[in-house]
Amino acid sequence: MSDKVLLYSLVMLFGTLISSISQVMLKKSSQKEYGNVYKEYLNPLVITAYFIFFLATLCTVFAYKEIPLSLGPMLESTGYLYVTVFSALLFKERITGKKIVALSIIIIGIVIYSVFG
Repeated sequence: MSDKVLLYSLVMLFGTLISSISQVMLKKSSQKEYGNVYKEYLNPLVITAYFIFFLATLCTVFAYKEIPLSLGPMLESTGYLYVTVFSALLFKERITGKKIVALSIIIIGIVIYSVFG
């Protein structure tokens, strides 16, 4: 992997990370009660989360300038790992056996692609 592809891959991984953070922010916002529909969708947490989604999209578009199309989905699949960890830490969600198996399959796929791809 060239240095350029590595740098752009890190940009995509950063975009995936901030996208996962944004998803957690939206979940946190959805757990609150609001006085009306406008406050539900037009509050600082939701607006910030969508702004972060926008930045994550820019990172992805920028990264695809150099990384192969076959590498992109593999890098974006790391978002499942981030969201699972954030959910366990912030929402005290339990990581079940099924989640561990699913995350293991994702990690194995990333390793296989990295070694043989």
